[in-house]
Amino acid sequence: MARSINQVILMGRLTRDPEMRTTTTGKSIASFSLAVDRNTSDDQADFFDITAWEKLGELANQYLSKGRRCLVQGRLRQDTWDDKETGKKRSKVEVVATDITFLDGPTGSDSTSSSAAPAPSSDKKNKDVVIDDIDDKPIDLSEIPF
Repeated sequence: MARSINQVILMGRLTRDPEMRTTTTGKSIASFSLAVDRNTSDDQADFFDITAWEKLGELANQYLSKGRRCLVQGRLRQDTWDDKETGKKRSKVEVVATDITFLDGPTGSDSTSSSAAPAPSSDKKNKDVVIDDIDDKPIDLSEIPF
């Protein structure tokens, strides 16, 4: 029997700032919505609800905001429930993110290098290593350990 695959990759812009909340067990969740342009000339877009858990959600909450571009990889999850007011069955499909790549720089400008990991914090002091004396002796290949 063949295995099932549930994987989705989306690239678009946030339609709202991420909303952070915490479960009763202490896990953090960030939720946001992504607008993905269709490949048509009439400016249509599809909108997807995204959920990112724990550290990934904290990073999304810290570095993403409305209008920022990102690439989201994850899986689809369908939730069903009974509407308390009407008693009808309701359902919703959302993307549970497994990886988020930030595509815009901190000022919202496009950047050529993208990474899911943020740049090092500016409050850490960068230590530059300066090498004063470099000799031009040939390398002895017998000293290389591999």
